[in-house]
Parts: sequence; structure tokens; C-alpha cells
Amino acid sequence: MNVVIKVNDEIKEKMIEYYKDKRRDKVIPYVVFQAQEEDTVITMYESGKVMFQGVSADVDAAMWGVALDNTKEKKEEEKKKNLLYYNCNAVGSDEVGTGDYFGPIVVTATYVNKEDISFLEELGVGDSKKIDDKKILKIAPVIAKKIKYRSIILTNSEYNEKYTKDTNMNKIKAILHNKVLYQLMQEENPDVDYIIVDEFAREARYYDYIKEAGDIQRNITFMTKAEDKNLAVACGSIISRYLFLKEFDEICDQVHLPLPKGAGSEVDKVGEELVDTYGEEKLREVAKLNFRNTERILHTMIY
Repeated sequence: MNVVIKVNDEIKEKMIEYYKDKRRDKVIPYVVFQAQEEDTVITMYESGKVMFQGVSADVDAAMWGVALDNTKEKKEEEKKKNLLYYNCNAVGSDEVGTGDYFGPIVVTATYVNKEDISFLEELGVGDSKKIDDKKILKIAPVIAKKIKYRSIILTNSEYNEKYTKDTNMNKIKAILHNKVLYQLMQEENPDVDYIIVDEFAREARYYDYIKEAGDIQRNITFMTKAEDKNLAVACGSIISRYLFLKEFDEICDQVHLPLPKGAGSEVDKVGEELVDTYGEEKLREVAKLNFRNTERILHTMIY
């Protein structure tokens, strides 16, 4: 699948920053950069057009908030749908840590019913990426006491064992989402209008990823920016971030280094210090080895 969108200067700069550690090395005339995000190749042209090529091209394009069908009728239809997804009984799941070189991947599914909405609104619940960590640490325990949830923490040591050519990041995420959703639905048997997942792969691809799982949660509604549209997904994002922060602090204490979040150049500097102190094997415990940071830290290609 190929999807081409036109971006303004603001989105262009955000994309350049987002994909800086996922860029391909080859130089192409009239191309600002070419990068790869799991199954999708992203090519940004000097004209401002961006081409997404791959199985999940439409999903990756949609994450930038660019409406592929921008008609007035479509906008009105979308607005009505969003209200339905907001004012409802729902189970939703979201993950954090997939873009961090250090720190685990955490996936959480939560159940939010209509009676919980005002409580969550008073706390200021929203996407964890838009709430600072100080507030996350304050409100997540309050949410966890009120809202039913299930979480999975995948350490980087476990991630490195699972990650292969045939098991990429999206497949790992799909497996984890399926586990927490199935567990919550089976153990709590909640009355739901929707089961919602923040879309990172097309529906068919998602179910293909988990086809070997013994227990599969069906009847899922996939949507982009789901954490902005549904409070169950937003709660999943917040609780996941809280658990990530706690685990991240423990890793920092363990290695006696202030590990940076994300996957930028500052990560490389601390990674080199980590290897100098503990050896290369320590990276297998605390870092995601398939990230390009590993090549830069070790000054050699290991994947």
C-alpha cells in the first residue's frame, strides 16, 4: 500500500525529529530523508509531500493527523463517532516504552464505564504523552484504585529474546495487547460497548500477528489517536507510563547512571559509559538492541 500526504512546515519539522533515529543512510535527489518504521518506509520530499509505503502505510500516515478524506461530511461523521467512543462503557489498551532505548515496554488495558467519566475528567485524564511525568506519578495511583486494569511489563532482556526478523516490534505489541485485553475481559466480564486499541497496525495485520496465541480477544475497534477519543485507552496510557517510570528509575539505580529516555544522541553517550563500566552484555539487559543506538554505542553492526 502507498499513501501520499502533504504536510505543512510544522508537521514537517516534527517528522524530521521523530524519524531522525530511523533514517536510512542512502541519499536520494529531492528527498529530505527516507526512514523505516517497522513495516513502513517513509520518504519525505523537499516539496512537502511524504510517501508511506508498506502494509501499515495508512496507519503511519494517519498518526500525523492528516485527514486523507477532508470533506465536511466526513468531519461531521467523525465527530459523531468520537462522541460515541467517549460517552460509553469501554475497555481500552495502550502501551509505552516502544520508542525508548532504555526502559521496558508496558501495556495496560483498563475498563471505564460511563459513571467513571466525571471522576476521570476531574483528574484531568488524557493521553500520557500530553501529561508531564510529575502529574502521571500523582494521578495514576488514584486511577488504579478506582478503575479495573491489567498490565504487562516486558523487560528489555525479554524483548531482545523475542525480537527477530519474523517477530518485530508491532508483533510484540499485538501479543501484549491481546494478553491484557483477554485477561481483563475474562476475569472481570465487564459490560462494554466497545473494546478499543490505539491502532498501530491494520486490523487484519493485528490478528495475523496473534494467530498463534491460544486465547484471542475479538471484536476490537481499532482507531488512531484513541487515547484522545476514549478514556479507557487514556487510562491505559497513564497507568502504563506510571509503571514505566517506576521500572526506569529502578534500572537507573541498578546501573548507578542517569539513563536518558527516548533514543536520541544523549542516549548514545550514556550507553557508551554503561558499556565501559559493565561491558557489552549489560546492554542486553537494559536496552533494546535492534535500535540504531546499539550500532553507534558499540561502533559496529550487530544486527
